[in-house]
Amino acid sequence: MAISEEVLQKYQLAGKIAREVREEARKTVREGMPIIDLCEKTESLIRERGGKPAFPCNVSVNEIAAHYTSPPQDKRTIPENSLVKVDIGVHVDGYIADTAVTVCFNPEYEGLVHTAEEALKRAVEILRPGLSMSRFGSTIQKVIKDRGFKPISNLTGHLVGRYVIHAGKSLPNVFHVSTSRVNVGEIYGVEPFVTVAEAVGKVESGKEAHIFRFSKPKSLRDSYAKQLLNYVKENFKTLPFTERWLQGCVPPSYYKAAFSELLSSKALISYPVFIEASRKPVAQAEHTVLLVKDRCTVLT
Repeated sequence: MAISEEVLQKYQLAGKIAREVREEARKTVREGMPIIDLCEKTESLIRERGGKPAFPCNVSVNEIAAHYTSPPQDKRTIPENSLVKVDIGVHVDGYIADTAVTVCFNPEYEGLVHTAEEALKRAVEILRPGLSMSRFGSTIQKVIKDRGFKPISNLTGHLVGRYVIHAGKSLPNVFHVSTSRVNVGEIYGVEPFVTVAEAVGKVESGKEAHIFRFSKPKSLRDSYAKQLLNYVKENFKTLPFTERWLQGCVPPSYYKAAFSELLSSKALISYPVFIEASRKPVAQAEHTVLLVKDRCTVLT
């Protein structure tokens, strides 16, 4: 699969913005900080640099592995002695770069963070066209287990497409039998998730969901629901979004009923918060990479 020079330049710009904003977020996050402030500052920085958020900024604390973003008027703050994963997506004309960093405020968990980073480093070293998903997963699993930790077995890296975060193929963080291979021109979000050895090592869906995505056109009764859905399709296409980005789209007194109809009709789908099943802390590290002739190149 060949990528044109124009498309490559858009991926590279998205990657540059994602990298810069990730490093700003790494310096910004602090104990006691309102999570909504971190989300909104990060998303604003993406826009200021000429990109758009590919999904809401995820700020997932301790045993929450992924998919937490602040809802409107969120009152939660970064706890003391916590492990904070900041996951950022940027797109330029639909071409996506996805990256994440874990910030540790608890010395007890520093090994988790270093292991996630080492697993990501090793992933970048071995990824090349023709590599099997089985070989990749077994290598990442060994890196993590050799350091005395455990990979999250049901969270994976993912092929990235235009306006699509998860474009079908997955990069596992554990061994499993697969005949699938990575190919020249493919772009992946590579993201090891690491927990402690005594954890279950899997995530489960929590009750909360604050991230949503357009799913399919539906016949809607409410005119404001139609207006809201049109706004979602026009502004986010098939990319995830947050209710924070919908404020003011319809009169406030009609918003709740309109949004509820979009969910109940399944015009929108939600992404539940992912929580480690034994409530143990999770660290994450992520780059987006492009597969070239005999290696991969990091975009973020």
